[in-house]
Amino acid sequence: MTTVAAYAVPAPKAPLERTTIERRPVGESDVLIDIKFAGICHSDIHQAREGWGEAMFPMVPGHEIAGVVTEVGPGVTKFAVGDRVGVGCMVDSCRECDNCKAGQEQYCTGGGMVGTYNALDKNGEPTYGGYARAIVVDENYVVRIPDGLALDVAAPLLCAGITTYSPLKHWNAGPGKKVAVLGMGGLGHMAVKIAHALGAEVTVLSQSLRKKDDGLKLGADHYYATSDPKTFEELAGSFDLILSTVSAPLDFGAFLSLLRTDGALVNVGAPEEPISLNLFSVINNRKTLAGSMIGGIAETQEMLDFCAAHGFGAEIELIAAEEINEAYERVLNSDVRYRFVIDTATI
Repeated sequence: MTTVAAYAVPAPKAPLERTTIERRPVGESDVLIDIKFAGICHSDIHQAREGWGEAMFPMVPGHEIAGVVTEVGPGVTKFAVGDRVGVGCMVDSCRECDNCKAGQEQYCTGGGMVGTYNALDKNGEPTYGGYARAIVVDENYVVRIPDGLALDVAAPLLCAGITTYSPLKHWNAGPGKKVAVLGMGGLGHMAVKIAHALGAEVTVLSQSLRKKDDGLKLGADHYYATSDPKTFEELAGSFDLILSTVSAPLDFGAFLSLLRTDGALVNVGAPEEPISLNLFSVINNRKTLAGSMIGGIAETQEMLDFCAAHGFGAEIELIAAEEINEAYERVLNSDVRYRFVIDTATI
């Protein structure tokens, strides 16, 4: 076992504090990764505060991990010491179900994917995430970070990037398609970049016009405030796809009214509260209300290569580990442009 420094949540809703954790020995197909940067995702906050239900403590959050391989197991074939790599939201799955065999490990039906943290591995041991100096992961759940991407701006792509890339690809965002991104935050700003790079006409729907200049710089063609009732009148029936990155309750009927016939409103934000919906909002004009998670390992690699080819990573604010608790509060207040990334050398 290897002892490494980490930041953990000792109990539900408690502040994070510095501690040490044990990482398993490097096994046959494992790689040991020296973590350089770890992104802070809103999911970390939901789970640290049990917003999505009962969780495991102590918890080391973090599923946006970028680092360098420092040791490989004897059976490893995909990576070598010195490789620049990333780890996202999962570190294992059953590998046998239809979804796993199809490269959709995130939808594993053979027990579910094993989360990078707040989960139990196959040995029944708790998984600990990326707010740490090192991690041991099976090579099949590790991706390569292209040389064209700096590690700090690549880290958030392991969740925010793939969470938006996967549905944009699945619902065919591209030339001739009108795509709206609902919410201009950590997920939303990546959705704008990716949808623009895919060739879609991109509109940002945000509560206010406060971030309009940023949205246009990142690739949006249009920017509207959802607090203005005229927005819903002007944009009625406009979009092929709306990607909602918002983690707060919404008036889904109002946003569904912005879709064209056969349009889809896809949720990647996950509010803690249940929603209510008048089904005529989807029955009329054959609309779809859907959800999407991250992508599989192969698609995550595809996303990283796509971002590198188009010359962008995330827009980040680099912080020291001692600032994590403050960063959590700032995320909740939408006071970040657009993703906090921890310099793990400060842990």
